[in-house]
Amino acid sequence: MNSPSAGTSAQQKYVLVGCRPWNRRLFDDVLREYEGEWHFIGSREELTAASVRAINPRFVFFLHWSWKVPDEIVKGFECVCFHMTDVPYGRGGSPLQNLILRGHHETQVSALRMTQEFDAGPVYLKAPMSLEGRAEDIYVRAGETAARMIGRIIREQMTPVPQTGEAVIFKRRKPEQSNVAGLQSLTEIYDYIRMLDAEEYPHAFLEAGELRYEFSKAVRLADRVVAEVSITPVRRDGE
Repeated sequence: MNSPSAGTSAQQKYVLVGCRPWNRRLFDDVLREYEGEWHFIGSREELTAASVRAINPRFVFFLHWSWKVPDEIVKGFECVCFHMTDVPYGRGGSPLQNLILRGHHETQVSALRMTQEFDAGPVYLKAPMSLEGRAEDIYVRAGETAARMIGRIIREQMTPVPQTGEAVIFKRRKPEQSNVAGLQSLTEIYDYIRMLDAEEYPHAFLEAGELRYEFSKAVRLADRVVAEVSITPVRRDGE
């Protein structure tokens, strides 16, 4: 991936925020090679208004973040997040899983100026992306797509434009919704397994008696789905 170049970018400071292991790898392998001074924030405890003020960045980029960003940061700095839908379609939680369950095979990654309203901010640019493969493969692909978009944003100093069209809101999925019991087709089972197959994510599962079966690395064949399974005792509340 080529580094972006800009006449003033070497003098600028940038922050990348991400809570997943593949975010850190992308920062180390790609983004820190871009011109300018780059900083990485990888935990909720590190992301404070004071820590960001100490850096005083031109942009704060959010690749994958599971918590609300403090208002003081959103209001005080130009914060950019990357949402895996063609907004305003698909605002809200669990975009990857909701897209796959709705039958999408491709999507647009949207780079948004962050506001107090989730995923409702103006758009810098969008880029197409495939939704094929395991969830972790897709998240890595999304990060690589976002890195290229970051290059354009800092190189071209884009001004975001407001979203247009009717908003479609996705609901954040809960871990118990990963149960594959009751699914009626091999395609549904395959999609459930792959859309949840990422490091630090709750995998698709079945429970039978006192045992829990968690599935990963699914392969869709003509007449069956083949997957790895991890079998553990069921954990009850309080255990």
